[in-house]
Amino acid sequence: MYRALTRDIEVTVEPYYLEEQSDPDDSRYVWGYRIVISNHSEVAVRLMTRYWHITDENGQVDEVSGPGVIGEQPLLNPGDTYEYSSGCPLDTPSGVMFGHYSMEAEDGETFNVAIPAFSLDSPGLVRTLN
Repeated sequence: MYRALTRDIEVTVEPYYLEEQSDPDDSRYVWGYRIVISNHSEVAVRLMTRYWHITDENGQVDEVSGPGVIGEQPLLNPGDTYEYSSGCPLDTPSGVMFGHYSMEAEDGETFNVAIPAFSLDSPGLVRTLN
């Protein structure tokens, strides 16, 4: 589990390898990830946009941004949590993702909330540290 806390908004990420959607012989590796956003602050916030920075093991970078998550722009009142799942395909057996959500507070202020960096590793992947 990976965690980040920004202005009392907590983001936790749990990635998992989707073997049934992956085909290593065709250089296709797919991961799912479950995200929980918890509002520990004293104000309501709405998730407006998302930004992802995805890097595969060859250093190839893909940036993804857009409105909301999975077609929604959830409002989180103080004490609320919002959970969703999504996925990421890569051409390599490993990679890393991180990003941020743009939030709007009830007073109209906008700010970014960090999504922690998390690794995407295929099962049985052997890593060598230099």
